[in-house]
Amino acid sequence: MSESRALRANAFETMPDALLGPLDMPGVSTAHAAATRPQAVSAGRGVVQQTESRACPGIFLRVNSDIEALEAEWRDFEAKADCTAFQCFDWASKWQRHIGSRKGTRPAIVLGRDADGSLLFMFQLAVERNRLARRLTWLGSELCDYNGPLLAPHAAEHLGPDQFASLWDEVLSLVRADRRLRFDLVDLPKMPGAIGAQPNPFMALKPALDPSGAHLANLGDDWEAFYAAKRSAATRKRERRQFRHLADFGEVRFVEPTERTDIEQTLATLFAQKASSFARMGVENFLARPGHAAFFGDLATDPGTASFTHVSRLDIGEAMAGTSFGLEFRGRYYLLLSSYQDGELSRYGPGRAHLQELLRRAIAKGLAQFDFTVGDEPYKRDWSDVTLPLYGYFAAATPLGLPTVLATSAFRRTKRAIKQNPVLWKLFSRVRGRVARVGRKNVSVSDEGARPPG
Repeated sequence: MSESRALRANAFETMPDALLGPLDMPGVSTAHAAATRPQAVSAGRGVVQQTESRACPGIFLRVNSDIEALEAEWRDFEAKADCTAFQCFDWASKWQRHIGSRKGTRPAIVLGRDADGSLLFMFQLAVERNRLARRLTWLGSELCDYNGPLLAPHAAEHLGPDQFASLWDEVLSLVRADRRLRFDLVDLPKMPGAIGAQPNPFMALKPALDPSGAHLANLGDDWEAFYAAKRSAATRKRERRQFRHLADFGEVRFVEPTERTDIEQTLATLFAQKASSFARMGVENFLARPGHAAFFGDLATDPGTASFTHVSRLDIGEAMAGTSFGLEFRGRYYLLLSSYQDGELSRYGPGRAHLQELLRRAIAKGLAQFDFTVGDEPYKRDWSDVTLPLYGYFAAATPLGLPTVLATSAFRRTKRAIKQNPVLWKLFSRVRGRVARVGRKNVSVSDEGARPPG
């Protein structure tokens, strides 16, 4: 099977044969039995298609486009399924409410059941539109550090590599059978090789390595022992000396706000600090995109997600010197957003001090792992003892999607080559930051010239 696995003829069934011929190449196959075509049904709110699998007899597939209609079943399944925090109902539903609905994203949640009606898996997919093509991807994939399915503990018994490859073809046909869910390409990024204790069945599609991996630390039960194992005596001495200087600016306090107003103020500071950081690096501030700040704010302030989300800060005097947003799920802490105040304070490592308080807290709570999530920054490697490679599957489903796949695949290979080479990545980051500084300087000069005299 080629690296970009074949998408079958049912993905092209509405096209003239003259268009299909040139696409009969590795990665875009057109042979599939027409007998697998699904039947539309109207049973249940949001249900658009369902069928019994021919590749895996005894597995019944259904596509549902209404997330809210699935809430009770989704929550029940996530409590026992293998998954990460990013497959939880609260994360997915709030993303669709604040971000996906704004972009016209259509959920395509694929449910697989056994003959008794018990869920075996859930693929929380979605169809997104842009100017060039429509893509089938993971719901909310842009903000999920780990994409993948929810799997019943025994799902691997039904989803072997050969079985899954054929089942996936049926899933594609099932989704495309609804005109509202037609797509031109399939883009499944940031997938781990395993889902809990099971192999990720999507590895059967032979995905490529993503540009970045993820890093996590196994914590143990003693902070001082963990700290000594990760930092040399000289480094610990230097850090403690720096942290003592922080007290020169005021009382140092680790704060976990619980009142809504306090949480909102902490998040506002975090977003402002991240905006400044992104500007210095010369990268887009994704938090400024429509709905993104509201999404994190809803997660952080909803009483129903209080045990799932965590907001904290390091106060030094009156200043919020360090801020963060994370998730807690099944004994693992996921650090998603963190930043610190720039300026004189930054000389003494408020961000590092805040991170150590988060690690200390996780150990004190008995959490087993601290997940630094996606990104290969040096500080993540310093604290971590596990590196998780992530994978992406990318393939055309129509001729319209093929140019996008070819161009984007080349870009991603180049990006990975740069990010995995420390010398190239350091050079690229330096140039990017310099360009950003020049841009800010030019904007400043332009603004100055526009001000009225006096």
